[in-house]
Amino acid sequence: MPFFGLTSPGPFFGNKVRAFWNLQILGWIAWLGLRGVSGLAGGQSLSFLVPVIVSAITGFSLTLLLSVCYRALFNRPPILMWSASFGLMAVAAALWAFIDAWVLQVVNPKSESGLTGLLLALVYVDATSLAAWSALYFAINYFLQLEEQNDRVLRLETQAASAQLAMLRYQLNPHFLFNTLNSISTLVLLKQAEPANAMLSRLSAFLRYTLANEPTAQVTLAQEIETLKLYLDIEKMRFEDRLRPHFEIDPAVARARLPSLLLQPLIENAIKYAVTPQEEGADITISAQLAGENVRITVSDTGAGLSAGGGDPTTGYATESTGVGLANIRDRLAQAFGDQQRFEAQSGADGGFTVRIEFPFQPDGQATIGTGQT
Repeated sequence: MPFFGLTSPGPFFGNKVRAFWNLQILGWIAWLGLRGVSGLAGGQSLSFLVPVIVSAITGFSLTLLLSVCYRALFNRPPILMWSASFGLMAVAAALWAFIDAWVLQVVNPKSESGLTGLLLALVYVDATSLAAWSALYFAINYFLQLEEQNDRVLRLETQAASAQLAMLRYQLNPHFLFNTLNSISTLVLLKQAEPANAMLSRLSAFLRYTLANEPTAQVTLAQEIETLKLYLDIEKMRFEDRLRPHFEIDPAVARARLPSLLLQPLIENAIKYAVTPQEEGADITISAQLAGENVRITVSDTGAGLSAGGGDPTTGYATESTGVGLANIRDRLAQAFGDQQRFEAQSGADGGFTVRIEFPFQPDGQATIGTGQT
């Protein structure tokens, strides 16, 4: 009989019906062989094998019936399940012993032992065999049930992790979208159709990328940098020369995989807290290189940092900052790389702010990108 349709912990139980019959047949063949060999080794004649074979067939048949009953009782209250199981096993043992005793009397009619004597002698052996079979049956099914529960927990944990990653991935600052649309609207009102169309095209490409990719997917650093350049092209149309981005990307790490849009909140924070408040704007530098077996990415700006008006050392920016962007990155790094990642944020003594992240280098089969300045 099948093991309740539970999830298989391994290839052997991939087909539970087949696994049951394999165990059932092999187990009773082994039982028959053990009884037959022990009897022949003890000096019994070949006729001894007849009652042993009949006993094996009887035990095989009775355990099939017991498996049906046990399956019906398995999810019942423990008191009912165990009391009924012991009762059924006792009845089966008594019936098996009676059949064995009757067959022995038929095969050896001149035996000095009566039916009662044979019954008492055989009930112990048969009851022990049934107890061992029942214990193995319940042990296997409890093991399968535990594996099924563990698999369910793992699936739920995976789903929860995926949901959290999706939430973090979509937790982008909506001010960027609002500001961009407002800039497009202003350009339209000023009848500057060409710049408005260019900004709208870049915004469309950026949103297409952010919405088309799976929220839990990883991309190469090359793809991430291209997306950042697209984002910065949009922002440069707003800030013009006040926004000065620089890229220093080692081609050796261009194929490194990381969560998509991981770096975008860093650039957005730098624009908000370094470029916007200063009339002269600020430089933003994005660099990436190998650090042993890790990839080290650094994003720095020439803004005021913590030196102007104090600041929150947790976020690294002004006290009105919520720090959502940096918290987002920390959480996404932890989700993607566990304790194999590092995240550091610090402000320079003379201004500026730097964020440095490290994670294991896991290359992907993508083309490399060049280095240089945008």
